[in-house]
Amino acid sequence: MLIDLVPEFLSALEAKDPMAAYRRYVDDHLPVLKAYWHNYIIDLDSPHAESVIERSVAADRKDLHTMLHDFDIAAAAEETIARCEDLFDIDCAIDVYLTVGVGGANAGELVVAGRGIAFVCLEHFTGKANPSTLGLGLKPQQISLWLAHEIAHAVRYLSPKSNSEMKRIVAEMGGYYDYWETGSRASFRELIVNEGLAVAAARKAAPGFEAWDYFGYGRRQFRRLRELEAFLTHHLRSELDNTGLGYRLRYLAGGANPNQRLVGGKVIPERAGYYLGHRMVENTVAQLGLATSLRTEADAFEEFEDLAADQTA
Repeated sequence: MLIDLVPEFLSALEAKDPMAAYRRYVDDHLPVLKAYWHNYIIDLDSPHAESVIERSVAADRKDLHTMLHDFDIAAAAEETIARCEDLFDIDCAIDVYLTVGVGGANAGELVVAGRGIAFVCLEHFTGKANPSTLGLGLKPQQISLWLAHEIAHAVRYLSPKSNSEMKRIVAEMGGYYDYWETGSRASFRELIVNEGLAVAAARKAAPGFEAWDYFGYGRRQFRRLRELEAFLTHHLRSELDNTGLGYRLRYLAGGANPNQRLVGGKVIPERAGYYLGHRMVENTVAQLGLATSLRTEADAFEEFEDLAADQTA
């Protein structure tokens, strides 16, 4: 189901008291927006939340209004959902949210009360970087790419046929996804495979973009990771079965400081694990197909990698 929260958000900005109107907007959609804040910003009851809301309410949104006028986001989202339903063999409840965030992630996944959620924050897809909203300036056409990425995560977490660690952890948490808890409890292997599969899913469901777009990289970072691939693959192999939030921060998080991204004496690019994870799952996706791979346990992917290496030796 497609749920568009953008009109309500914009209406809050036009109210006589935008801060109060924004709080009512949050209250009206509290389960989803509380989860968004907790996983991608800070907790809503944090002392710093108020200043984040103030900045967001006061931000210049001309670029957003222009994009909404020029680009039919709902149609693009509906088309992407239909492609994902076919390619991913979706067999679980997933809602897609169009929203305006507060400058955190451009897109993300949630599970709330056992229901999957894929969302995009439109301030990042106006085609023009905006310092007041922290918007990244991504092209609106890339919304399809990122929706497919996040829908794939929801399938891995919730499909009845999924054998992933993520599904087990979400179930143990009562049907809720927590970025920090899963980052601490899931193996590094599961975390990196999870992102690699989402990249593979986006490439299938939203073809036609530059290779680096699917990873959220620039051209230079993509080239650098190709150069570092052998070095990083060697180092991560011995760590794949370990757990700890540090792995998610080092390999998969944006904004991690250089000390957190130190591997073998080298500071690696942010979110390098998206590239490494995709390389790790490529052969399995080719052999089993995308829908089955999204539901496959993380340990199996190395077996297909080793088999492919033997065949080319």
